[in-house]
Amino acid sequence: MRTRPAAESTQDQSRPSRWISLSRACNLLGVNESTLRRWADAGYVRSFRTPGGHRRFAEDDLRALMAGQGRPGPASYGSLGHLALMRIRRRLQRGKKQQAHWYTGVTEGDKERFRSLGQRLVNLVSEYLGRGSRRSRLMEEARQIGQQYGKEFADKQLPVRDAVEAFIFFRKGLDDAAIELAHRGNLSAEEAVEVWELMAGLADQILLAMAGAYEKVRPAQAASAR
Repeated sequence: MRTRPAAESTQDQSRPSRWISLSRACNLLGVNESTLRRWADAGYVRSFRTPGGHRRFAEDDLRALMAGQGRPGPASYGSLGHLALMRIRRRLQRGKKQQAHWYTGVTEGDKERFRSLGQRLVNLVSEYLGRGSRRSRLMEEARQIGQQYGKEFADKQLPVRDAVEAFIFFRKGLDDAAIELAHRGNLSAEEAVEVWELMAGLADQILLAMAGAYEKVRPAQAASAR
């Protein structure tokens, strides 16, 4: 006879916690239902079934996951930023003799500001992937960083093509780091797609914010030059 996983034992109901429905738990974490079911079956979060067959999840465990304690999947999304920055720096070093105009056409001081913005961005992406309940605030912060990127490039009177090329360069570093984390954490295909979709949606908003800021600055520069 098949035994029920400990994470789904009806005895768990006696533990001190508030029990919430599957849909509410998914909304809290920002994941889909099949992902949360797998996490419960693996013991990452306590759950039990009601007499009607509906799952209930321990809110204490969900809050712990949101705080990054025992998060399933990759060891920690917090390492994404470090991996991405390492990849970006290696690519810049390898291409020193043939770097793009967006990098060679700015001063060392400007490069330092771009590096600072890049570090803020990759750290934000790490937090965005792991904090479902805070994604709207983090999305707005990402847009603000995108606007700063656009303004910096426009202020330096660099072509918009260079701004987009720089964005693609940094995005590739993030994408490669996310793929590495997915392999390390043995993510299922569905979970890997979910991470990819989150990153793609965030990156799209950053790019739009960059373009919007660029459009605001360049016309003003053209008008002042008349």
